[in-house]
Amino acid sequence: MEFRLLGRVGVISGAGELQPGPAKRRGVLAVLLLKANSPVSVDRLIGALWDTAPPVHARTVVQGHVSRLRALLDAAGAAEHGVRLLTRGTSYVFEVPEALLDTYRFERLVRRGRSRLRPADTVADLTEALALWHGPALDGTAPSGTLRAAAQALEEDRLAAVETLAAGYGRLGDAAGAVAVLQAETEAHPLRESLAEALVGALHRAGRPSDALDHYHRTRRLLADELGVDPGTGLRRAYEVVLRASGKAVEGRRRSGAAGAVAVAGEGGAVPRLLPRGVRGFLGRDAELVELDRATASGAPALVTGAPGVGKTALALHWAHHAQSRYPGGTLFADLLGFGGVPAEPAEVVREFLLALGVPARELPESAAGAAALYRELTGRRALLVVLDDARGSDQVRPLLPAGTGSAVLVTSRLRLGGLAVEELARPVRVDALAPAPAAELLAAAVGEDRVAAEPGAADRIVRLCDGLPLALRIAAAQLAARPHWRLADLAAELADEQRRLALLSLDDAEESGVAAALQSTVRGLAPEAVRLFALLGVVPGPDLDRYAAAALLNRPPAVAAEALDRLAGAHLVTEHAPGRYAPPDLIRLYARGLPTDDGALLRLLDGYAATALAASLAAEPGDKPCCALPATAAPDLPVRRFADRDAALRWYATECDNLAAAVAAARAAGHDDRAWRLAVLQWPYVVWSVRDDWVPLLEQALAASSRVGDPDAESRVRALLGWVLTRAGRLSEALTHLETAPALAARAHDPSSEAIALINLAVALDTDGITDTSLRHVTRAVRLAREADDVLTELLALQHRTNQLLTRGDVAAAESCTAYALALDDQGVTTGLGVMRRATLRLSRGEALLALGEREAAERCVREALAEATRQGFQEGVNRARYQLASLKGAVVPRTRPGGDDRSVLSP
Repeated sequence: MEFRLLGRVGVISGAGELQPGPAKRRGVLAVLLLKANSPVSVDRLIGALWDTAPPVHARTVVQGHVSRLRALLDAAGAAEHGVRLLTRGTSYVFEVPEALLDTYRFERLVRRGRSRLRPADTVADLTEALALWHGPALDGTAPSGTLRAAAQALEEDRLAAVETLAAGYGRLGDAAGAVAVLQAETEAHPLRESLAEALVGALHRAGRPSDALDHYHRTRRLLADELGVDPGTGLRRAYEVVLRASGKAVEGRRRSGAAGAVAVAGEGGAVPRLLPRGVRGFLGRDAELVELDRATASGAPALVTGAPGVGKTALALHWAHHAQSRYPGGTLFADLLGFGGVPAEPAEVVREFLLALGVPARELPESAAGAAALYRELTGRRALLVVLDDARGSDQVRPLLPAGTGSAVLVTSRLRLGGLAVEELARPVRVDALAPAPAAELLAAAVGEDRVAAEPGAADRIVRLCDGLPLALRIAAAQLAARPHWRLADLAAELADEQRRLALLSLDDAEESGVAAALQSTVRGLAPEAVRLFALLGVVPGPDLDRYAAAALLNRPPAVAAEALDRLAGAHLVTEHAPGRYAPPDLIRLYARGLPTDDGALLRLLDGYAATALAASLAAEPGDKPCCALPATAAPDLPVRRFADRDAALRWYATECDNLAAAVAAARAAGHDDRAWRLAVLQWPYVVWSVRDDWVPLLEQALAASSRVGDPDAESRVRALLGWVLTRAGRLSEALTHLETAPALAARAHDPSSEAIALINLAVALDTDGITDTSLRHVTRAVRLAREADDVLTELLALQHRTNQLLTRGDVAAAESCTAYALALDDQGVTTGLGVMRRATLRLSRGEALLALGEREAAERCVREALAEATRQGFQEGVNRARYQLASLKGAVVPRTRPGGDDRSVLSP
């Protein structure tokens, strides 16, 4: 077990990193660890957590944090390591062996290193000590004066150790090592004269007098501008040493020429540390950091990809700052401006890298090819870390890859850069939106933990409305900071307004900053079909789409649409959440809705869905008559998926269920009622197969649409389907309201099949309370109508229900005759779907009739055939009923109460 204060405050156990929780709890842990094995009063903890007057419940808050820390430690088995969090009166004592504290190990290594006689031992001890740091001290704790002071004290100890380490390198004669240690620190602490003095001397000893003089003058200007003082004695003395030796150095370089420049730069000269500072408040990327470790360890470039605003650069810089000590050759960084203006030319970046590597400007090769060759030669002898941010394409990256096998490369891009993966075996590290917990933590770090704790629901809503994007969350936090009188709920309400959301997630003082600007710069430069499809994403009413829906939107073949979708996915503008299925995040969908689009796109999409649903219904019920035709105005060449069998069709219905429901609502909202009712009733095979209450709202929308178009056949089909669903839901009076109207509407439309189905469904509803003469007449008429229309499946359906009525009334001889006739109709190749279900149900009914007539062997044979058919088709209700009847046959007892037939076989609109 290990307790960390040198970086993000936390606890490491054998099972991994424990999560202490929010910033204030980490602050409690930090204060207790800083005073390990000593009592810390509750009042002292309160003072450490709140700079201003603490809230009235501060004591309770602190006690709660201690309680949760204690539970966390107990669950991790801390007691086995000698760790206990004890209460003593009004104080707490964190008992912990000192060896488990990174601060103790750091201090011990620093003391030992300073006492060493051999410089190599000093360097080893100090390097090990500084490796214990994983970021700014006490990172992740609540901001307060007490904790800031403690963190600053630890930082002073670290900087002192850095200076001691640089001195150790100097005693070893390794000036380049000293420069590598000092350069990044002087960038972070430009006004610390002791660091500047050490770096000036190290640069001079490394053979880089011009860099030494330049750094002195930069420091002198900063001291004058920021503090109004001149450099101190030590820094001036270091400067004078360089000046005295500069004449000889310049003359030596003049004699050696370009070849000498290469030797100096390649073997012992410049050790660049070009990283910009990392992003503050970096959170929630532990898995990605581990993946970067693995990717760079492989020797291949690590390719950090993700949507705009997701935090790719922040991740790369955070990892690079912590890893650059592993690369003694130095760290190079370039913003390639792939999506932020005019993309950087690789040749210009190479020249900048050569300057950073110590090649004097006057000795740079004139040609791009010469510069590239020199870059390869210099990097071939070094272990470098190269960070290439915001790349547009593989060609922009490839010339900047170092030649040395010991180097590491990080590339960030909004694109997948497949060429880099293929040719350079780049390892992709995908960065997705933050999960809710770290997203809320980022919001709390930006606006204050107290504000988030006071309105946790509003904070969660802001996180959702920002899609978990760090960029959006930071801008939302900036909006709150600019409006201190706003509550989080106020901002959440404003963001919920889709007309305002993107405007709120932009910054007034930065023209190119904000979610919309990031999306605009990403779309710019994509292939024309991808750009067009992106604009059409705002038309899509459902949660996702496939290549057929995209083809309908674009009015292009599915292959073209698939390529456009792949390009959008490659730019992380849509997510392929399942093979072939793509979904845009809400913010991207909102942005797309504001773009100019094709007025006919929605109608094409609706007709594409309808055409595919028609194909699915015919695949689910081969041989059945279509329940409706496509509108006369539908395009003749709509992209339609083909279905191999019934299972494939039902899978499509299940996958597209939400999209089809959204399409019905969109059709109604746009006034396309002739599409709305069709999109609903064309789902009838899936409705029959998976009855559920939420079909009712969809079918009620379809009913309103069919009433508005004034088509009696459409209204009849919708009412028949809706009435059947309501019957299955036990809402009989509502069902009869629709079912009693449906047959007359179908008759008025002169559609005998539709009238037959309406009559059967009405009979099913009436028979719920017992068989009546009225329901018998309805079924008899349905049989006649289906026969006249030569509609075998509907006739089977009517005969199936007629058999159930006869058996229920006890007329087993008539029931046996009815089933014999019905099964003889099976000369139409009705071998799948509801045809099989109806035939299996008829066989079960026939078996029951034969048993009642005393023909036991024939009955068992009939039931076993039904069981085999039901099993093959996955008709579970039929399987259950067959097994029940076989069990009854063993006892030769006719069951008084029969399991009912599966009403899913009752309906075909």
